[in-house]
Amino acid sequence: MQIRRVVTGHKPDGKATVLIDEISKDYVSFRKGANVYNIWSTKKLPADNDDASDGAKGIAGTALKGGSVFRVIEYESGVLPRNHRTDSIDYAIILKGEIEMELDDECVRLRAGDVLVQRGTIHNWVNRSNETCIIAFVLIDALPATIGGEQSKPVG
Repeated sequence: MQIRRVVTGHKPDGKATVLIDEISKDYVSFRKGANVYNIWSTKKLPADNDDASDGAKGIAGTALKGGSVFRVIEYESGVLPRNHRTDSIDYAIILKGEIEMELDDECVRLRAGDVLVQRGTIHNWVNRSNETCIIAFVLIDALPATIGGEQSKPVG
């Protein structure tokens, strides 16, 4: 998959400009069948638009404590399972295909055009279709969810 990444900023005279225009080079895979393209991150919230570093280079792991992560993930058919939970609020947009999101006791099928707000819940992505599913994610640092009177812990 090739994702064009366009990042704007300012010239010394204050005029808006394009700083980066490239095919995303920041690719990782946490498990077989899940290809992750890191697009951008912020180290803190609110974000610092004067930070000159390339935000795609600052991503390690799933979420970023105190900041945000923007990535696109390609889930192949039969992707290996990975139950996980992060201390973040995640916004997801299914761009292509379909996927099943497994929670503790339920499962929901999401299709291209659907959007999801994931609020610190443990989950797994399962692609049972014959087609690749592509999802854009924005993960923003959040307080841990309270479950049964106790704060949840990140998993996976």
